[in-house]
Amino acid sequence: MSRLPHPTAAHDPGSSGGAPVVRRRPRRRAALAAATAGLAALAVGTPVAYATLGTGSSADARPAAAAQGKAYIETRLFFGTERPHGGPDVTDRQFLAFIDAEVTPRFPNGLTIQDGRGQWRDSNGVIERERSYELTLLYPVSEARLRDPQIERIRNAYEKAYAQDSVARLEERTTADF
Repeated sequence: MSRLPHPTAAHDPGSSGGAPVVRRRPRRRAALAAATAGLAALAVGTPVAYATLGTGSSADARPAAAAQGKAYIETRLFFGTERPHGGPDVTDRQFLAFIDAEVTPRFPNGLTIQDGRGQWRDSNGVIERERSYELTLLYPVSEARLRDPQIERIRNAYEKAYAQDSVARLEERTTADF
């Protein structure tokens, strides 16, 4: 039984014994190609990672896609459901009816509601915990003067309707793209 050399084997012209010398160039090339492809994939993913994680400067804090958006204001309102002087909590049905009557007519283009759990210290120093709702409104910066009194009417209406001490308001400038 004769032994055939491996297809990639060749004879070393400098050797006297004619022993085959295995050259692994095709495997090296394949490994090199795989390594290059892997590095290329990492290089493509690196800007995404840096855009997401940032380097600490304010320009890096925003995701790259947000730079394409327009200037907006994001207003978040926090509505408690317990009544400070007793009485039944505000129900989901009551809250959604409030949204339909007070918020949707002022912000018909859209809004987001999330269920929450709130905590705050009352005027007597007692930590109060309650079920709450977070309402997010997003509108162009150019509409800020128009929207501010509308948001205050929403806050005042909820405080009056459900005997609340306050409705918290948080605002941030942002960019958005739809």
